[in-house]
Amino acid sequence: MWRATVLTLFPDMLPGPLGRSLAGRALASGLWSLDTLDIRDFAEDKHGTVDGTPAGGGPGMVMKPDVVARALDSIPADTRPRLMMSARGRPLTQARVSELASGDGVAILCGRFEGVDERLIQARGLEEVSLGDFVLSGGEIAALALIDACVRLIPGVMGKEASGIEESFSDGLLEYPQYTRPAVFEGLTIPEVLTSGDHGKVAKWRLAEAERLTRERRPDLWTAYQARQKPQKPPKGGA
Repeated sequence: MWRATVLTLFPDMLPGPLGRSLAGRALASGLWSLDTLDIRDFAEDKHGTVDGTPAGGGPGMVMKPDVVARALDSIPADTRPRLMMSARGRPLTQARVSELASGDGVAILCGRFEGVDERLIQARGLEEVSLGDFVLSGGEIAALALIDACVRLIPGVMGKEASGIEESFSDGLLEYPQYTRPAVFEGLTIPEVLTSGDHGKVAKWRLAEAERLTRERRPDLWTAYQARQKPQKPPKGGA
């Protein structure tokens, strides 16, 4: 079973949306599990102190390394990667999501305030993960997004296994446009090729549209995609 453990100061934020729809049904049926650890439970003073003022001065507070370490160390040793949601982390990609989904699960630390003491990150070898170039109030919403992205790839969660194959980023391209009934909506019609019954033409149209959207909206992905399409030169001096 794929297992997610989330360390947070706000355990009541979970499962949140993960308890609904596909992820919720899969959680209820035992395809994956979710545990939360309240970091404040690992504070040792009567006030439940989990943060301190920044060394060197400055605004805000910093999560204490000893408290967070005790929380992390309470998780039994296993093969799951220890992640921390962080705006300065490596951007999450569909490829990394696929890797995480194919493993045993994840343990995710959700930071708050000005962040977590750097020594804790280094000492526990946390992998910092970012959802993008923006800042949230804490790591919980980002953790929900990461877990949802992984859970939907667990076999048996999505209705059709092919549903995850032709999505955005699965082959380096954004997904092609989708249409359904009615045939005419506010004067706009479904592209004729999609109702032609010619599966070959439909496949070509979808690829062309995916390439167009990627070229227009994500030049970075388009450049990488083009590089992969170039034929590899044979090695020199081959027999």
